Amino acid sequence: MASPSGVTPPHEPLAAKLSTADDRGLLSHWLPPQQGIVPRIRVGTRWINVLWALPLGAAALVLAIAAAQGLLDLPAVKALVVRYPGIAQAAPSVDSGFPWWLRAQHFLNMLFMMFIIRAGIQILADHPRLYWTRDCTPGTDWFRFQKPVPTGRFWTAKDDSVTLPGWLGIPGLRHTIGLARWWHFSVNLLWTLNGIAFYALLFSTDQWQRLVPLTWAVFPNALSAGLQYASLNFPMDQGWTRYNGLQQLTYFITVFVAAPVSIATGLLQSPAISNKLGWTGRVLNRQLARSIHFLSFTWFVLFILAHGIMVLVTGLRQNTNHMFAGVEAGSWAGFLPFVLAMTVVGLAWWRVSPFTIRHARLVQHAGMLTVGWIKGLAEWWDPKSQLREQDISPYFWPNGTMPHSAEFDALVLDGFASYRLRVGGMVAQPQELSLADLRAMPRQEQITTHFCIQGWSGVAKWGGVPMRHILELVRPTAEARYAVFYSLADGADGGRYYDVHRMHNMRHELTILAYEMNGEPVSVIHGAPVRLRCENELGFKMVKWVAAIEFVHDFADLGAGEGGYNEDHEFYGYRMPI
Repeated sequence: MASPSGVTPPHEPLAAKLSTADDRGLLSHWLPPQQGIVPRIRVGTRWINVLWALPLGAAALVLAIAAAQGLLDLPAVKALVVRYPGIAQAAPSVDSGFPWWLRAQHFLNMLFMMFIIRAGIQILADHPRLYWTRDCTPGTDWFRFQKPVPTGRFWTAKDDSVTLPGWLGIPGLRHTIGLARWWHFSVNLLWTLNGIAFYALLFSTDQWQRLVPLTWAVFPNALSAGLQYASLNFPMDQGWTRYNGLQQLTYFITVFVAAPVSIATGLLQSPAISNKLGWTGRVLNRQLARSIHFLSFTWFVLFILAHGIMVLVTGLRQNTNHMFAGVEAGSWAGFLPFVLAMTVVGLAWWRVSPFTIRHARLVQHAGMLTVGWIKGLAEWWDPKSQLREQDISPYFWPNGTMPHSAEFDALVLDGFASYRLRVGGMVAQPQELSLADLRAMPRQEQITTHFCIQGWSGVAKWGGVPMRHILELVRPTAEARYAVFYSLADGADGGRYYDVHRMHNMRHELTILAYEMNGEPVSVIHGAPVRLRCENELGFKMVKWVAAIEFVHDFADLGAGEGGYNEDHEFYGYRMPI
């Protein structure tokens, strides 16, 4: 696309090697399916299959029923239940029932959570391991649904990803994290806005008194209600006006603890936000945030399951009348709206994965419209957070498709002595720089965290040339708005790998062309001879094996026009600081 002046220099020759991409998610163009394993949790040095929770849970349930029934025969426990019947007598009564706005938000919350949970599982499947520490060293994970990382062979983070059933993940295909993230983030924004409206309406009416405990008696009443539920002699239901202690505590935790924690730990997985928070971002590092995020996700899943079961067993007619008709009556007024609501959720569940595969580009563009502007704003946050030598990770996951060409093999054989970096496009002084030329320029070192879009992270010390010095050397014109980085490697789907950055990122003090990693020349696996480090973006934006840099006014005529190889072929967004 021409610049405003109408004068556009010819593209970098490697632009001719870029490839277009289909607007659908084609299985033939994706990673081959790879099944994971049943999830496991590490306890000490032993890995425990989570399916053990089924027989153990069933046995625990039977024992809990027997124990509760036995305890309720004891005089002291009987006295406890008489004194604390389940509902704190001092708790205020809510006189407005279940107003229309509450019922509407309940349905939206149910619909949104379906998308959020399924897309979240798909995201986790791209790096199906969780850790408590910043490093993602194989063998240190505490949760996984993938086999141990194999030894004695080259194993990338992409190799580690697994396939999900289409009815579970969105869309289920292996390594469709780009599409899953658009669903997860976009619907999360809607869910958050719905939550803000819920908070505002909750506290501007008397409805907050149903959820917020106002007396310490809520705890013995919760214990009493729990014993009554466990004994199968359910406590008296006064949900139209007041929840019992157990319900109140559960809803309070879900609404005022689990929801904010989910949002906060989701944001802490972003390089721009984590680095901006400095000390807080280092303590609540990405892997700790992922693990806490997963625990809050687990809470929501268990809450939804328990909530659904209790709706059925404690009185379907009464419960549906309350939440779907807003009446306290013996009729079936709420049952038909309940069936219609569940039909809508069921249809959305059934169609979302095939729709996403068929209309992948539409999902990408809709996601960019919904949350892309938020990602763009986050790019302006200064990623100045740096770490110490002792923070360097003992293991740094390899990733990406290695260069496979006679040209690259020759460069490796001569120790990159014949390597030349071309820098051109909309610049006053085009350059062709050898590795020796780059090493002779002002050098900068930085110890920073790498945030991969797949979920893993790693700390390394990088040394190289600040991009601001490259800019001073070539002097981009005023019309140059983007820097295009071309790789010596092709992408996984064919065509040359490339990515686009805004000029703002290129001027940042921590954006460098790195030729050293941890005090040694960057290895071939990690991007030799030169790779980009841009610390406010996710890892796929940091092109490895850089062959050329071109400054352009627009990128619509490059590849599929989305701003990078993964943006074209895997439906990522070109501004990805979150």
